Amino acid sequence: MTRELIDSHAHLNDPAFSPDLPEVLSRLKEAGVQTVINVGYDLRSSREAVVQAHNWPFLKAAVAVHPHEAASFDEEGARVIRALALDRVVVAVGETGLDYYRNLSPRRKQEEVFRWHLNLARQLNLPVIVHDREAHKDVLRILRQEADGLPGGVMHCFSGTWEMARPFLDLGFYISLAGPVTFKNAENLREVAAKIPLEKLLIETDAPYLTPVPYRGQRNEPANLRFVAEAVAGARGIPVEEVIEATAHNARTLFRL
Repeated sequence: MTRELIDSHAHLNDPAFSPDLPEVLSRLKEAGVQTVINVGYDLRSSREAVVQAHNWPFLKAAVAVHPHEAASFDEEGARVIRALALDRVVVAVGETGLDYYRNLSPRRKQEEVFRWHLNLARQLNLPVIVHDREAHKDVLRILRQEADGLPGGVMHCFSGTWEMARPFLDLGFYISLAGPVTFKNAENLREVAAKIPLEKLLIETDAPYLTPVPYRGQRNEPANLRFVAEAVAGARGIPVEEVIEATAHNARTLFRL
C-alpha cells in the first residue's frame, strides 16, 4: 500500500482517543496514512487540534465551532477561534455548517454562526470544512450567497445523492466520502463515488465516528482509511492506488499542504 493516504477529516482531539493516542498515531503511520486533518468542533477541541499539530507534524489543524454548539457561540468564542485560525498549523476553518437532524442549536443561530465562519475563512484565505446534516437546501443557499471570495471548501462526510452533490461541485467544492460508503445499504454513496470527478474527491474517516466495514461498531481511527479508499475504487472500477493518489493530491491542493 502506497504511503500517500491523507485523512481529510478526523477528530484525534476527541476524548475517545485520550487513553491511547500514541498507539493510534503509530497505527495510522503503519497503515500508510501520511497526513491527517485534525478538525475542531468547539473551543476545547479546536485548541487541542492546534496543540496536537504542533506536537506531531503529520497532523494539521482545522478550527471552528460545530452547529451543535452554535447556541453558546459568543464574542469570546469568536475571539478564540479567530486567534487559533491564525496559527501556522491551521489549514482550514471547520467544521461548520448546519445540522437539522439533532437541532441542538436554534436554526437561526446555526446560520448566523455558519456565516461568521465563512466570513473568517474568506478573511484569512482558508478553505472551509462544511457539515451538512438534513439541511441541504439551506447549506446550499448560504454557500451560494457567500461563495464570492471564498477560497474553496469541502462537503465533509457527504451523505446525499449524486443529484445533491452536483450543485456543490458547481460551486467548486470538493466532496468527501467516509466510512458509510462501505455500508451494505449505501448505494447512493457508491453512485456518488462512481460519478464524481476524481479531481474533486476526498476521503476521510471522521474518526472516532462512522467506522467502515469490516470494523463497523468499533471506535474508528485513521488507520481504517484504506477501507474507504477500497470502497471508492470498487465503485469506480479502478485500482485503489489511483484513488489514493488522486485524493491525496486533492487534499494537498485544497489544504495547501
